[in-house]
Amino acid sequence: MSARIGVAIIAACLLLYIVLVAQLAVMLIGTGEAVGVAMGVALIVLPVIAAWALGRELLFGVQASRLGRMLEAEHALPEEELDARPSGRVLRHEADAVFPRYREAVEQAPEDWRAWYRLGLAYDGSGDRRRARAAVRTAIRLERASRRA
Repeated sequence: MSARIGVAIIAACLLLYIVLVAQLAVMLIGTGEAVGVAMGVALIVLPVIAAWALGRELLFGVQASRLGRMLEAEHALPEEELDARPSGRVLRHEADAVFPRYREAVEQAPEDWRAWYRLGLAYDGSGDRRRARAAVRTAIRLERASRRA
């Protein structure tokens, strides 16, 4: 629950930033001076990009959480009990030890969103956030395709 509160606070701060920058952009464009108009147009682009990125990340979080709940309901989440640091982060050498099993599961069933989601969890436990997110995005795409079929 604290993660959701943190996300809400950060999203609200970013939304406030978007509104303030957009207001400044409109004021600069309203000056009618070439430099002010150019700066105002540039400042409009920044909030648009920020809003797009915020929406994309929030959607990713919602979709990833939904898949996690689905796996939990199926009792299909990884069951390894790995030691963790006081922060709750899994010890990397322990995550690395179980990682090959999840990689092999994806190699054997590359169209199984469940295998991809578990691989994402394994990547995350190993500390590779970029690959973890990519694996979970693949799981989201495959699960969406399976619903349409």
